[in-house]
Amino acid sequence: MNLLLTLQRFGRCMCLLASAAALALPHAGQAQPRTPPEEPPSVSQASETNSTRGIFPVTPVARPDGAPWRLGYLQGGDYADYPVILVAIVRGLITLNWIENLELPDPEQHTSREIWDYLAKTVDSPYVAFVPDGYYSAGNFDAAQRPATREALYERVNTQRDLDLVIAMGTWAGQDMANDKVSVPTIVASTSDPIASHIVASAEDSGYDHIHAKVEPKRYQRQVQLFHELLPFKTLGIVYEDSPEGRTFGGVDAVEEMAAQIGFSVRTCHAPFNDVSVTEAEERAIACYAQIAPQVDAVYITTHRGVSANSLGAIVDALLKNETPSFSMLGSQEVRRGVLMSMAQAGYLPVGLFHAETIARILHGAKPRELSQVWLSPAEIALNLKTAEIIGFDPPIDILLASDEVYDTIGGER
Repeated sequence: MNLLLTLQRFGRCMCLLASAAALALPHAGQAQPRTPPEEPPSVSQASETNSTRGIFPVTPVARPDGAPWRLGYLQGGDYADYPVILVAIVRGLITLNWIENLELPDPEQHTSREIWDYLAKTVDSPYVAFVPDGYYSAGNFDAAQRPATREALYERVNTQRDLDLVIAMGTWAGQDMANDKVSVPTIVASTSDPIASHIVASAEDSGYDHIHAKVEPKRYQRQVQLFHELLPFKTLGIVYEDSPEGRTFGGVDAVEEMAAQIGFSVRTCHAPFNDVSVTEAEERAIACYAQIAPQVDAVYITTHRGVSANSLGAIVDALLKNETPSFSMLGSQEVRRGVLMSMAQAGYLPVGLFHAETIARILHGAKPRELSQVWLSPAEIALNLKTAEIIGFDPPIDILLASDEVYDTIGGER
């Protein structure tokens, strides 16, 4: 199928899904042009307006006592996507005028903890505050630390009640907040599949009044279908941890669904990422990709703690050596480093604005459960021409026309 027709159809499907979501629920996150802040309504005024109209604004407003809203943070451990999403959320809050514009740390060079500490010290806003000791992490995906970490946060939000909203980053954090033990409003971000992870009940309903998670319906099915239409492989390789969480992170059910629907086989390799060191996770991931690269027609690089800035170079080298086409589940930052293609992400700004608008509406009185969770990524491609050259793939002109991000070096700039 012609790529432009594929993407046009892809875009029409997204528009239909977006329209359905908008009809089903008050919409939480379409990007809006930045405008000067309006005079913030009082909480009582906002509540009266919201209860009668079902509309929640995104303009800045302080707590009823005049103090900033207090934000907390929970994650299971360090993962490259987390600081990127955290910075994107802050940029979204800047766009909505909840925070004055400020220079932010490079999320590729700093951990989420370092970024949180910076925000706690630097952000001076009458509307939101990043609580210095409001950051919680279960070590570095240490299963032994996970129960104590979440219980400490439960105790705080239920007893001290000094956090007004929590950003739960990743699947572990989302799972730990999606229960009846807490009621603090929680934004769940950076999850591969919050439905399959049992964080939310469905795309239309989180299942808990205090929970909101970004849901992209059929995200990985659409990626695999697009990859196959561009490069009709007969065997697709994937790497994941052989556990329920590993299958979720790796989109395994989506890959298997598309394999049955389209007609290709799947070759797998299992690499652990929980309860192992970062170094071991990276080494096992590298070994798996080196193992399957010569055995398949293409590779779908899945979300995995072992696929990092440190290990991706070796993974790409194995794929290039075997001239194996690759598609990144995560996005264009991996294309820049040598993966053949992915979906372009515009620097995560649309995702950050989606979460920021959701936070704004919640702080105006909306229940997280009331707001639409559906977010649809732009139908645009990121492509690495240098990788294409090395593996002998000559992109047709329609692929180039549909590519929003094109890189001509490995590890370099566009």
